[in-house]
Amino acid sequence: MALHPFITAMLDMLKDAPALSAGTPGDARAFVAAGRARLGSGPEMHRAEERTIEGRGGPIRARLLMPVARPEGVIVFLHGGGWVVGALEDYETYTRTLAQRTGLAVLAVDYRLAPEAPYPAGLEDCEDALAAVLEGRVDGCPAGPVIVMGDSAGGNLAAVCCARLKDPSAVALQVLYYPVTDHDFDRPSYRAHGTGLPLTARDMQWFFGHYAPTSAWADPDVSPLRRTDLAGLPPAIIVTAEYDVLLDEGEAYADRLAAQGVPVTRRRVDGVTHGFIRLHPLFDIADAELSTISAEIRDRVVPG
Repeated sequence: MALHPFITAMLDMLKDAPALSAGTPGDARAFVAAGRARLGSGPEMHRAEERTIEGRGGPIRARLLMPVARPEGVIVFLHGGGWVVGALEDYETYTRTLAQRTGLAVLAVDYRLAPEAPYPAGLEDCEDALAAVLEGRVDGCPAGPVIVMGDSAGGNLAAVCCARLKDPSAVALQVLYYPVTDHDFDRPSYRAHGTGLPLTARDMQWFFGHYAPTSAWADPDVSPLRRTDLAGLPPAIIVTAEYDVLLDEGEAYADRLAAQGVPVTRRRVDGVTHGFIRLHPLFDIADAELSTISAEIRDRVVPG
């Protein structure tokens, strides 16, 4: 399918902008933050409150979004950004809309970023936040099913957290949007979509280089596709984008999970690029996909 007209117009508007990997991590963070205003503020919540969770590396900032007084479960949300970029504020509109459309609480985790805090710092923060939710140690966080959800590098962290659980049945569902699952930059999707799009092959190499030493890239806690035993992991929904360097590895991870008996729903969204779901206020396919995933999550975890 051809690129969606909105994506084409966006690429034309950004044609002279520097790539994420063209400058420093601070430059990349500022570029992403500059786009927040276009996304709007998102829907009002019954409550939106800051939380601090004690972790191995110190206090972890998180934001608890409650769309109603008594949600029937909670989504632990891990944002994308190549382990280097991204903040709760960059995903505020998305997480608020996710909470509204699912009716579930969302706990968005502000894990530490590389290169200031390289692997495994961010992973440890995500694990510790998830453990706090599962053990009922997050003030005001509702009981009920726990869903782990992330996009891109957040999808990577979500997948690894689920794989490292002592009791995978404690998590009702893992939802991964275009996750990073490997460090193979020579896959066909890298060759087909590695230049001229919002996420380039060079960007991914830059992200990996900041996140972890090359000696760790094949570790299954960095490249979860390299994990040999995936049996018994939580059911998964994996969504990929047609024009994305990460397309092949996301679909390969879905295949591996299914081959080892994990219930998997997989969906490729045509005509869009990496990162499209965060742009749901701006064009129809992204908004429709957010409604679809919200309904799927609710149908899976809320009785009746």
